[in-house]
Amino acid sequence: MSMTRVLICIALMCLVTYIPRVIPVTLFRKQIRSRYIRSFLNYTPYAVLGALTFPDIFTSSGHLASAIGGTAVAVLLGFWRRSLVEVACAAILTVFVIELFI
Repeated sequence: MSMTRVLICIALMCLVTYIPRVIPVTLFRKQIRSRYIRSFLNYTPYAVLGALTFPDIFTSSGHLASAIGGTAVAVLLGFWRRSLVEVACAAILTVFVIELFI
């Protein structure tokens, strides 16, 4: 692949990622008063992050059983409002322990 093609690809990727960030700022100059739209915009990053990461949870470990176990521990600890570090470490430890026995 030539350097010109690489630079064109990088420029296009920059443009594609920059446009969605600039459009809301240019379109919505005033404060958004609609509770529905504000709620939608507040929860969108979490929904997108979940949609991107959740399918990979079940393919990231060696076995489906360890992935389900780690996910269950993470969901339970998150439900009990534990810190992110505790949730991540407990889920990793759970996957490791289950992988030892499989």
